[in-house]
Amino acid sequence: NIELRPGQGAILVRSAGNYAQLTSREGKYCVIKLPSGELRQILSTCKATIGSVGNSDHALESSGKAGRSRWLGFRPHNRGVVMNPVDHPMGGGEGRASGGHPRSRKGLYAKGLKTRSLKKQSSKYIIERRKK
Repeated sequence: NIELRPGQGAILVRSAGNYAQLTSREGKYCVIKLPSGELRQILSTCKATIGSVGNSDHALESSGKAGRSRWLGFRPHNRGVVMNPVDHPMGGGEGRASGGHPRSRKGLYAKGLKTRSLKKQSSKYIIERRKK
């Protein structure tokens, strides 16, 4: 668990089995390598927990059946490719058509489109973006 601002409480690296690495200290900032691969500066006065987050086998657990997902509140979802053109941009076509570029139901790109604003104030603290 790592704070972004002193006294704010842990925000980064909280999911099961994750950890971050302290790579260097420069003045009042520390450089941390996050699980995504991003290198980021954080104030040295921010608190962090030493060690990795427990329950590292969480990702290996399979739900086993559709009903267990339903208990958790997840409803079934259909692929856009199997819909009609009026329902989804990737729908329609004769036979089993591939569907074209992955898009959401509203027609926006679903994969690979960068959504982070370049004008964001915290961008100056990111040294290196995550690797694809």
